Amino acid sequence: MTSIASQQAFIKAPRQTFTKGRIVVGLATILYIYLLFPSLIIVPISFGNRVELVFPPTYYSLDLYRAYFGSTAWLTVTYRSATYALLASALAMAVGVPGAYALARANFPGKRLLVLLILSPMLVPIVVISLGLYMYYLRISLTGTVTGLVLAHAMYVTPFVILTISAGIENLDERLEKVAIIMGATQWRVFRQVVLPQLVPSLISAGLFAFLMSFDEVVIAWFVTGPSTLTLPVKMYSSIKWEIEPVLAAIATILTVLAIVICLATAVVTRGRARAR
Repeated sequence: MTSIASQQAFIKAPRQTFTKGRIVVGLATILYIYLLFPSLIIVPISFGNRVELVFPPTYYSLDLYRAYFGSTAWLTVTYRSATYALLASALAMAVGVPGAYALARANFPGKRLLVLLILSPMLVPIVVISLGLYMYYLRISLTGTVTGLVLAHAMYVTPFVILTISAGIENLDERLEKVAIIMGATQWRVFRQVVLPQLVPSLISAGLFAFLMSFDEVVIAWFVTGPSTLTLPVKMYSSIKWEIEPVLAAIATILTVLAIVICLATAVVTRGRARAR
């Protein structure tokens, strides 16, 4: 009897898991549709006219996109945001990649405390971080400077870089590193010639996410930026606050497409890594 009951439970278990899985997928789909709803509204508006934000538009055109690409002011802040995002991403990668490798491979006293300290920007509310940076930058005269903004964004995205790289390191074959060390290679040479080539997909994913997060970040930039370092998200927020320009719909659509392209590129890289295994 016990054997028969066990077999019945074994047969029923996959059905229950399948049912729960369908419920979770259904709830997740509803949540994603809810989150995507603002984008579904703003995209049609971006093909409206230059006079007002109307949904649905009375007629469809590319006037708002022409207004954006024909505006020196908007293109200047876009180029500036992209430049700052590249610098912040490069700095975060330079610090985060060796840091993630050291945390994954080394054991030392206080390691957990150090990991918690490094990941603290992900735990503390971003408004608190921004206010702290503003007060600190006032003392060292970094408010409104390129250096201050790039350092702030690099600090903000570095924990995400470390997490992404750490996940890639966890999947590496540690025996290859041990063999290289036994053959006389230094730790730096092992990292440069054995670890880094295997981490290329993780490096690409981490770099893309760091760039996107820095490019879209607005709260920290709002506190520490100045007239000469104004970024695209801060200018968009200021435009919404003081005057609603219809061209914002076109910019929001472009940023949405950029985010989708980067996410798809990351997914392609991740899938390629999985197939390579």
